[in-house]
Amino acid sequence: MADQVRISKTLSYWLRHRPDEANLTLTTQGWADTDAVLAAFENAGLPVDIETLLQLVEQSDKQRFELTADLSQVRARQGHSVSIALDLPPVTPPPVLYHGTVDRFLDAIMASGLSKMKRHHVHLSADIETARRVGARRGRAVILEIDAARLQESRVFYVTGNGVWLTEAVPPSFLRRL
Repeated sequence: MADQVRISKTLSYWLRHRPDEANLTLTTQGWADTDAVLAAFENAGLPVDIETLLQLVEQSDKQRFELTADLSQVRARQGHSVSIALDLPPVTPPPVLYHGTVDRFLDAIMASGLSKMKRHHVHLSADIETARRVGARRGRAVILEIDAARLQESRVFYVTGNGVWLTEAVPPSFLRRL
């Protein structure tokens, strides 16, 4: 299991932030050649073959990655700091979305809102439990409710294949602490 976590974190790092460290080239939509990814794992001393990669993509609880139908390319679904265009269509969000954070960021968020920081989008969840899991990665989770129904009048929303809602920013007037 520790190897699976290490493999997943390594793949996330390469596909989201530093493809150059693995000698990978991403398409404008963030796809990397599967054979190149497998070669990068071999060069990094990690035992990954196509079956291991397929298992990681299919069985990951967070569904961070996706493969093309012919398995020739793989990409991270969201969370990039490198320049890519995921080519997701705009989608009408549910009336309410959620964001998980921790107390130490709360004052800044309530003053300035949610910003994408070094990523391409703010990540939001469709349910409280997912937001709680996200927030709990950094400590005791604080859940924020986003008035997505009202926010969609001024912002575009997208949803990834694994259910993560994306938007450019969430001003403080659209946030409420639960």
